[in-house]
Amino acid sequence: MNKWIRFIVAILICQIAGIIGSIFTTPSIPTWYSGLNKPSFSPPNWIFGPVWITLFTLMGISLFLVWEKGIKKIKIPLIIFGIQLILNVIWSLLFFRLQSPFYAFAEIIILWIAISITILSFFKISKRAGLILMPYIFWVSFAAILNYYVWILN
Repeated sequence: MNKWIRFIVAILICQIAGIIGSIFTTPSIPTWYSGLNKPSFSPPNWIFGPVWITLFTLMGISLFLVWEKGIKKIKIPLIIFGIQLILNVIWSLLFFRLQSPFYAFAEIIILWIAISITILSFFKISKRAGLILMPYIFWVSFAAILNYYVWILN
């Protein structure tokens, strides 16, 4: 497969996960989510879309950098990456579709661990790939804190 096609495929895989997550998220923003008590540090709703598009793009670039290293040494890191990507979508399902901040908080802890393992496994293959995922784990750390407060306040 051509290098540019692999690059586009890696980005698309991640963006598709984001689109699936947004299917669970978008209908709940003006209804259920707007009625929740949120902490004072909760960002405005409009910031989440651009942040996630950027993060999914960075995830795709990271995935591409690892994919470029060859199939033999990347199989397990790619599986771990796939797991964290699925967990990312599941969080949106739990929080927004099922409207369960408690279960979403429990799940985001698992997601955070999966992202950490992904970063470590990617870092062994490509330092850049691991570093590119750092904004993702920082944002998920913030999201976990926000999720916790939404759970407690409601």
